[in-house]
Amino acid sequence: MVNISELPLQLLTSRSEDRLLQPLWDYLLFHHLPLVSSPFFPVLLAFSTYFFCSLPFAALDFFGDRVILFHQYKIQPDRYPTLGAMAKSFMVAVYNHMVFVIPAVTMSMFILPPPVLPHNAPTVYEVFIDGLSVLLVFDTQYYIWHVVHHKHPQLYRWVHAIHHEYIAPFSWSTEQLSIPELMTVGFWSNLDPILLKCHPFTTWCVTVFSLWLSVEDHIGYDLPWSLSHLVPFGLLGGAPAHDMHHQKPNSNYAPFFSHWDRIFGTAVLLEKKTVKKI
Repeated sequence: MVNISELPLQLLTSRSEDRLLQPLWDYLLFHHLPLVSSPFFPVLLAFSTYFFCSLPFAALDFFGDRVILFHQYKIQPDRYPTLGAMAKSFMVAVYNHMVFVIPAVTMSMFILPPPVLPHNAPTVYEVFIDGLSVLLVFDTQYYIWHVVHHKHPQLYRWVHAIHHEYIAPFSWSTEQLSIPELMTVGFWSNLDPILLKCHPFTTWCVTVFSLWLSVEDHIGYDLPWSLSHLVPFGLLGGAPAHDMHHQKPNSNYAPFFSHWDRIFGTAVLLEKKTVKKI
């Protein structure tokens, strides 16, 4: 655990290492140590990322085809979520966190040692390489889990079906998950960075980035500036791939990347619907 009395000296020492992220890391340790060292910080970071990433697209869904600039990119333009559906999905996420996540973290405080925050920040290279490694490992884990739960009727019914309540996904539905699925995703999200020996700052960056990718997968808009279009060679599935998964559940199982679906023949290209004019 970081000793706050040692921080001033350490700050001077760390600056001499000329790491690009060191000033930011020093600031977090010196000014926000109680927050970032709390076992509840990863939960707060994850849920707030989900909330603030989803909010703009929830507003788009609320206004619907009145926002013509974005409506033209709607993958299923005849399907907009109702306020009731959006509220239900969001409340499922709130319920899961209040009833399971927060109590689980509270119990872990009596079992696990307190988190250790190193004095040195990671390099930008380490954040990129380690973060990419975590995403690739998680992508593999979830692809296998996802296939199994779609192929086994009972597992699908009792564990994964809640996420497929809507044929046209929307931002708030990103975390409409059953408790078993939430447990599995949470377990991997916490274990993978530990196994790969990631810096805490890298883990937090992966948390934010992976949740942004997850929300973007569910927004229901094929935006030309989305990451799935900016990253070359179709390496990311994005909203087009995941929207097709909700339309055709036996396809596009990977959460982020597209290579496993391509390798195993489960990739299905987007079939964008159009609203017929009378």
